[in-house]
Amino acid sequence: MAVVLTDAAHAASAEPSETDGKTPKAAYISLIIDDLGQSPDKDSRALALPGPVTLAIMPDTPHATDFARQAHKAGKTVMLHMPMDPATGPYAWRPDLPLTELESRLNAALLKVPYAAGINNHEGSRMTAEPVAMNWLVGELQRRHLFLVDSRTSAKTVAAAEAQKIGLASLSRDVFLDDERTAEAISGQLQSAVRLAHKQGSAVIIGHPYPVTMEVLERELPKLKAQGIDWIELRHMISIRGNQAMGGHGKNGIYR
Repeated sequence: MAVVLTDAAHAASAEPSETDGKTPKAAYISLIIDDLGQSPDKDSRALALPGPVTLAIMPDTPHATDFARQAHKAGKTVMLHMPMDPATGPYAWRPDLPLTELESRLNAALLKVPYAAGINNHEGSRMTAEPVAMNWLVGELQRRHLFLVDSRTSAKTVAAAEAQKIGLASLSRDVFLDDERTAEAISGQLQSAVRLAHKQGSAVIIGHPYPVTMEVLERELPKLKAQGIDWIELRHMISIRGNQAMGGHGKNGIYR
């Protein structure tokens, strides 16, 4: 989030439905590295990746605040990687908690991760399926001028759908890089993201600061341009997608 996520391998990487058979002219990718704040060495390696990587920092980690400041100073986009059930800990959202407690935990988490421009869920397969909580969350993020990335750790998530209803700036994850922690599998997932970006115009990728993931990214990211990929900052991707669901997440741009 090294932590293994649940629910059908993160609800599987999204594949778009066929439309008119035309290949989009543009092919954009955005990359998020989750689970940061735990280790200065891993954090520094993620920070050193070339290009507009977004750094998602967990609030209940020993280096969260210091690394958020470091990443912001380096010009990177910082996100709060918000723990959600089945994740545990003092900041984790659970379905049994009242909204007042959810608000208190969100406030505390944002204080631990300064400069956060938005949030995405750490785990959260049970929490993101809760319409009332997700409706409150997207409204609160709208009020705070923060964006949402739905990590889509469950096929039952309603987070992106609730964001879309109110026009909150948001995205959904398309591909997880490293459910299987081998260089071959991670390279394969990255190439799946490249193909998906060419097919539907864009792909949002999430990876983790595992040494093998960093090795693959350090080697392969500089090659994206030659593959016809424009690697863009996350807020640029939000603008390009315009809160529309990709084919693997909905129909006719509407989240299902």
